[in-house]
Amino acid sequence: MGRAIRSADFSERSIQRFKKRLNCELEVLGRLLATPGFGEGDRSFGAELELYLVNAQGRPVGCNAEVQEALKKPQVTLELNRYNIEYNLSPVPVRGRPFAATEQQILDAFAMLDSAADEHGARVLLIGILPTLKRRDFGPRNMTDLARYHCLTQRLADLRGKLFSIRINGEEPVELRSRDLTLEGANTSLQLHYRVEPANYARIFNAVQLATPIALGIAVNSPFMVGKRLWQETRIPLFKHAIDGYTRDLRDAHLPSRVDFGNGWVREGVHELFAENVRLHEPLLPICNRNNPERLLEEGEIPDLPELQLHQGTVWPWNRAIYDAADGGHLRIELRALPAGPTACDMMANAAFLIGLSEGLAPEMERYIPAMPYQTLVYNFYRAAEHGMQAQLFWPAQSGGFEELTVLELARRLLPVAYQGLERAGIYKRDRDHYLGLIEERLSAGQTGASWQLRQFNRLFRSNKRHIALSKMVRGYMEYSHQNIPVAQWKDIT
Repeated sequence: MGRAIRSADFSERSIQRFKKRLNCELEVLGRLLATPGFGEGDRSFGAELELYLVNAQGRPVGCNAEVQEALKKPQVTLELNRYNIEYNLSPVPVRGRPFAATEQQILDAFAMLDSAADEHGARVLLIGILPTLKRRDFGPRNMTDLARYHCLTQRLADLRGKLFSIRINGEEPVELRSRDLTLEGANTSLQLHYRVEPANYARIFNAVQLATPIALGIAVNSPFMVGKRLWQETRIPLFKHAIDGYTRDLRDAHLPSRVDFGNGWVREGVHELFAENVRLHEPLLPICNRNNPERLLEEGEIPDLPELQLHQGTVWPWNRAIYDAADGGHLRIELRALPAGPTACDMMANAAFLIGLSEGLAPEMERYIPAMPYQTLVYNFYRAAEHGMQAQLFWPAQSGGFEELTVLELARRLLPVAYQGLERAGIYKRDRDHYLGLIEERLSAGQTGASWQLRQFNRLFRSNKRHIALSKMVRGYMEYSHQNIPVAQWKDIT
């Protein structure tokens, strides 16, 4: 998705040629996966962090290109909306203290980006959706002026109809329409990349899927959209509605969405995840490369598979398979469900819990998969997004059937499993104790970024107009976040 794209005028001939290339690269991927030793190596952990640029009142500032130009660093990339920016963190070995190392990277990047933003009257902010956004903050003038965003808007509009519309129910339901993708740009997240060897990919991927609703429920940080109170993690329905590439008729036919929680448990391995996206989803950006991946493989090189990677980047499951030709070729799981913020330490606590729980559950997946119908897992995911810690989820009972437990209860029960998973993955005790200790503290306090935001707004709204209450809340949030104080310790603001 980061490659240069100049035109969205894609002919049927170009689309058919691209599909042919996709099928060829799927075959090459299959041959790579069958090669002894392919994808083996030490596990690694990396992340992409998306941030807002805001002024002293907590309102968005469209200066991402200026900040990028000032820094001139390849890790800094432009997001869809002009008031969002991304920093790509360097991967670190899983064995050792990966979360402490990544937290320090985040703090260093945060300070650097904040300093550059200050030259334009802005600060950076870690939050899933900025509560002070207004309807006027969307539309063409707010979109980053890159060809790939204009092309993507046109292609999705061609597939679904000319208007992008969302309707999200909640305490204060919201309905919005736009002629471009800038509604989706309201979302910012921490996208984790976890390298996994091919032999264990299916088992780990399934465990990640099982663990994600619980991790999301204790990490929620996006309770507002255009100032209205909605889901605890409004990013989830917003992203789905804003970017889903189907018309209403096709959605009513229950065809797969480009934004979903997957279509079932992985049965054999990573190849089926790539094949599923190729078979189920029409190409959005059918741009063909001149390389011949078959010949490169026969010559002993590891091909990039650019068409397959590009197509994979235009399908957005909440956990996504990644192929990378670097380091002799390897596979990753991209974990996309967690929001940005509230702080660097909280984000790494979320990452430690999700990865630890996934590793802890992985040895038991043969027992869990028959006991957890996939549609029940999908239900858990959306309930966690809507209700956060208090969401009622279904979980397999020891005696058969299901228990219905809150996210809070499940997270407490499974915290030792997460600890064992981190230990099995080679995470040092200091990291295990510290980051899962932050989760334990959050569970004891019963406080997430979303619940803190809602409580402060509800207090302030009693004696202030809505926009003033939102602004005061965001300013208080910003101070706590910049100090990297764990959200469990945040107090009421005055």
